Amino acid sequence: MKTYVVTGGATGIGRATALRLAAPDTAIAVVYSRSADAARETVSACERRGARALALAADVSNDDACRAAARAVHDAFGDGLDGLVNNAGVTRFAPAGDLDAVNADDFLALYAVNVVGPWQVTRAFAPMLRAARGAVVNVSSSSAVDGTGSSPAYAASKAALDNLTLNLARALAPEVRVNAVRPGFVETDWHVRGLGAERFEAVRRTVAQVTALQATLSPDDVAESIVWLLHQPKATGQHLLVDAGRQLAAGAVRLVAPPK
Repeated sequence: MKTYVVTGGATGIGRATALRLAAPDTAIAVVYSRSADAARETVSACERRGARALALAADVSNDDACRAAARAVHDAFGDGLDGLVNNAGVTRFAPAGDLDAVNADDFLALYAVNVVGPWQVTRAFAPMLRAARGAVVNVSSSSAVDGTGSSPAYAASKAALDNLTLNLARALAPEVRVNAVRPGFVETDWHVRGLGAERFEAVRRTVAQVTALQATLSPDDVAESIVWLLHQPKATGQHLLVDAGRQLAAGAVRLVAPPK
């Protein structure tokens, strides 16, 4: 049986990843922080595909919660972990150029989840990953490369996550592979809530117009890349940019919240 853990697994990219991994003879832990109902629905959807699944509530910024989640997965599914997807993430939407729109507390809150969280989760599951010679995929962002995105704090946190990916790849080799995927603009409820429906649609259209493929991404597009990275036996310390060619128009689009 193959065993996987997906943080932020209740909705969006995490849910799409869990569903792509779900199959007979697999076990999936869907880790969530607030979306309990959505997590239970994702678990049910995984079970309908023949997988064993459970929902685990855990704040990845809390090390005790990460270690408790690792113990729960071990108790439910056994010693080995074949794949860990560090997808849990948060942001603070801020207008570009407004240096007062984010403060030190915003930076610390984002780093706690987006950087410290993957560190703590990976550390908690490291013995199980080593036992199965498993793989880790960190969900970064194209913001880490081009410095755009929902806010400077978010972009900086994803750049830090990219660096952490390299450090973890070195630290866990040769038993465990660690890579990252850098999605461009993804059509998720997360963006709709942050931008508002009207602004979301305007940004979506603009991004699609400037990308080489004239498209944005679905959660399943990103999930496909995550699963591909999980199963690449000789890839580690890599950052896969999946943005429909948006980098070819670097700096042309800024994803910002509407002025208040």
